Amino acid sequence: MNVFIIGINGGVGRLLSRQLQERGDGVYGLVRQREQQAELEIEGLTTAVCDLSIITVNELAAAFDNMDAIVFSAGSNGGSRETTKAIDGDGIEKAIKATRIAGVDRFLSVSVLPESWRERTLGDDVEYYFAIKKRADVILSRSDLDWVILRPSMLTDEPGSGTVSLGPAEHHDQIAREDVARTLAELIHESRISRQILELNAGSMPISAAVRANIRADA
Repeated sequence: MNVFIIGINGGVGRLLSRQLQERGDGVYGLVRQREQQAELEIEGLTTAVCDLSIITVNELAAAFDNMDAIVFSAGSNGGSRETTKAIDGDGIEKAIKATRIAGVDRFLSVSVLPESWRERTLGDDVEYYFAIKKRADVILSRSDLDWVILRPSMLTDEPGSGTVSLGPAEHHDQIAREDVARTLAELIHESRISRQILELNAGSMPISAAVRANIRADA
């Protein structure tokens, strides 16, 4: 498959690109700086240099040409409201429109588990981030694309375990970015999982088995 990752230079996106390369997939993405492009090219990745907040829908659609799937893993992580709206809000809407224009059907979005960090006192900017992420989920879920929304728990940089808990509703704890990337790689290749929202947490089930367990009976 040819997979385009928006957020390819982020924590999950970079790990996902390696998972897909190991499967023999062509991996493409969007970066903001030439230095990032040069670094990723060393790893065999093809990227376009442009800011998601600036690139037009038609320019993004051109970058999606000949892709089999689009992954949106970019995010402000609760930064300024201006950045959150530009990336997590307007950015994903732009990507959805570009996906349609490019004639690509499969679209996977990395969202956020609604309960994440709720045990903490959150500032207004982080609350705004959660609201924008939810709005993006609603917009994607109402589109005619072959979409999957993945909501991971709090992300960590610990080594992945290769096991998770995945389903329509999960408890909030934490999960390694590596396991999120592995789960995404499995979901990209599992066409029977379509138009589903799945929540992801640390767990005891091997990732491939956890993904298969979420294939609906009518798929």
